[in-house]
Amino acid sequence: MTEDPRPWTAFYGATVRKDIEAPRYRTLGDMIAAVAHQYAAKTAFTCCLPNGMNGNLTFAQADEMSDALAIYLRQVCGLSAGDRVALQAPNGLSYPIAAFAVLKAGCVLVNVNPLYTAEEMARLFADAEPAALIVVDMFADKVRAATQGHPIPNIIVTQVAEFLPAAPRGIVRLVQRYWDRSLPPVDFPHIRLPAAIAAGRRARSTVAVEEYRAQLAPDDVAVLQYTGGTTGVAKAAMLTHRNLLVNMEQTMEMIEGVEPGAEVALTALPLYHIFAFTVNLMGFWWLGARNVLIPNPRPLSNLKRAFENYRITWMSGVNTLFNGLTQELWFRDTPPRHLKFASAGGMALQTAVAERWVAVTGKPVLEGYGMTETSPVVTFNPLNRVRAGSIGIPVPGTDLRCVDEDGHEVPLGEPGELAARGPQVMAGFWRQPEETAKVMRDGWLLTGDIGVRDADGYFRIVDRKKDMIIVSGFKVYPNEVEDCLATHPGVAEVGVIGIPDGATGEAVEAHVVLRDPALTPEDLRAHCKAHLTAYKVPKRVVVRDALPRSNVGKILRKDIRADALAGKG
Repeated sequence: MTEDPRPWTAFYGATVRKDIEAPRYRTLGDMIAAVAHQYAAKTAFTCCLPNGMNGNLTFAQADEMSDALAIYLRQVCGLSAGDRVALQAPNGLSYPIAAFAVLKAGCVLVNVNPLYTAEEMARLFADAEPAALIVVDMFADKVRAATQGHPIPNIIVTQVAEFLPAAPRGIVRLVQRYWDRSLPPVDFPHIRLPAAIAAGRRARSTVAVEEYRAQLAPDDVAVLQYTGGTTGVAKAAMLTHRNLLVNMEQTMEMIEGVEPGAEVALTALPLYHIFAFTVNLMGFWWLGARNVLIPNPRPLSNLKRAFENYRITWMSGVNTLFNGLTQELWFRDTPPRHLKFASAGGMALQTAVAERWVAVTGKPVLEGYGMTETSPVVTFNPLNRVRAGSIGIPVPGTDLRCVDEDGHEVPLGEPGELAARGPQVMAGFWRQPEETAKVMRDGWLLTGDIGVRDADGYFRIVDRKKDMIIVSGFKVYPNEVEDCLATHPGVAEVGVIGIPDGATGEAVEAHVVLRDPALTPEDLRAHCKAHLTAYKVPKRVVVRDALPRSNVGKILRKDIRADALAGKG
């Protein structure tokens, strides 16, 4: 008797398709427009500030404004299909308008982390070569330095409180300008986002925005999503319209119990992160949900008014968010009464955190697994069939297996590298065929994670094959931190590892051998802070006389980590 290659389909709900190869829409722009027509007058997005001030956009408003901005990009800026447009903004009403506009224009969206330093931005811009940048004004001081070597001809500037009513928008501007002093001067050629939308409206008579997406194919690249991948070298996964649309449907079908047009979803995760982009932005739009956007979830008290003021039925997050909320007195005293469930991704969900969440809210956290290269979801725990410590079962149309170094499937219950195959797997890495070849083998994507499968088809993660560190859901690659520290003239050698951390899942720890004995750990942390995003900065710097090496002189991170966990570092 032949073994069922997908035994996990036995755990699918009654309405879940066993295979999803082709999405219901040709392109993301088609989906955005169709859903807007269906739910036109309903509220699509609410931006909720920590003090409860808010602004809203209906589905029709978001659709019309993104249409106008798409026309501005093509007709006024002169962009062509396939041109890259970088978007660097936190959660807010301007983010979906900008992202939808880029996709409708037939251009390629490049998500940029707003926390990046000018150096990190410059490297990304040099690789992606964007023809336009949409950036929030809070980070304008980094733009000039980041674009010096590779100027971006079209820059559109937005603000955190964009499209909020006049009174709260004015208050936010006053606080930013005079209290926080967080608004640097915008000293480069640019246009403000509302003005760009207005210019697009004026040009609307010359073109129909539908023409742009009519020229697209489902396998055209929609998004360049930067990741360190499985090899630790920063590169961009080319995610097609088909990749993202299929993965959205795969994920939404696995999440049972949702009511189209009736959900209120909380989005605290940043939309530039691939999990939030596919599940929160695209998935919640597709469902006709009201999407409550949180510009900054830190401190967690920033979420209090959102939970108080809105009937939250669904939220997504990472282990750090769920852990933190269950320790907030206000959340424990008044947990969300209408919540159906929460979905977890981005990092491993700790069993103790999941248990505390259920104890506080009475609702489960559905954990899944994925990566940027898979758009991102590969597996998910089905509602009412959750297995503790498991990443669940593959989503419809997806094959997953554990393989050895030669690519052969290992016996059930034995650890092996997870290899995934499905319509959500990326087209490859942008301009890096050699890096693509390292992870793609005969149609299978090698994930770099070690997993185990049971007889039913549920999977669990054992360990990472590579040395990637995940801090609060964000990937940190030791090579990048080591390179930064190595530029300091007082550092002779350095090895960077991840260590367990109760607050963030993992923390970055640097072990260094000094040239200059007068250097302190704080000196080196300050050096990193000047060049790296905050979550990449080592939480601890350990000064050592020597670092463990292999017989060919390679610094052995696994031995550094073993020493650190044993208290010898």
